[in-house]
Amino acid sequence: MTVSVTRLQTFFGGLDALPLIRVMAKEEFPGEIAVVSSFGADAVVLLALVAEVDPTIPVLFLETEKHFPETLDYVNEVIHCLGLKDVRMLRPDPNLVNNIDKQGDLWSYQPNRCCWLRKVEPLDREIARSGLRALITGRKRFQTKDREDMDSIEIDEKGIFKINPQFSWTKDDVTREMEKRNLPKHPLVDKGYLSIGCAPCTRPVKSGEDERAGRWAHTAGFPGGEQKQECGLHVPQDADWSV
Repeated sequence: MTVSVTRLQTFFGGLDALPLIRVMAKEEFPGEIAVVSSFGADAVVLLALVAEVDPTIPVLFLETEKHFPETLDYVNEVIHCLGLKDVRMLRPDPNLVNNIDKQGDLWSYQPNRCCWLRKVEPLDREIARSGLRALITGRKRFQTKDREDMDSIEIDEKGIFKINPQFSWTKDDVTREMEKRNLPKHPLVDKGYLSIGCAPCTRPVKSGEDERAGRWAHTAGFPGGEQKQECGLHVPQDADWSV
């Protein structure tokens, strides 16, 4: 049977997170699905659900070479805690880095291009190498304006299915599940980092701010646009993201 997003939504779009992951991994895309994880503030919840279904499902971590040391330590802690069997560290192409970001400061003046170099291109490369057809993400509607209308199952312009088991979860849902499963917390959360990405582009969130206000905060003053909200992994690509 041909896999279409309409069919998947019709039959499985209303499933809760765990059964949705199970049917996607075991029936619809066996051997052709992976999880994309930032190992950020609440990423461990999705990873725990995935590990419950099958700890051998590949987990793709974009090792941008710009992460906080605490995040890299946390990756190892979560792998051990959940028994994850196939965590893949996807790094930027060193030749591209040398050509595009030799000084390592591209993030400060062309953040979209930096995200393409350190996240989008490595992920595209791994998808092609591994023959992946679907990615499980931890995106949630409450996080950003761009995510408000997302569905549990989508397909992007590259033909890759995006499975979003937590699309309708609230922050309270995430907190309850973390407490229920007694999952380890990212060490930076208690220091005010409520959404965690690369170190140069992440700051603690101030009282009363949205939890993602600390992401790419330096772009708020860039001319001609609003503060950057997405890294590019889950938005249509255009010329601003390319080399």
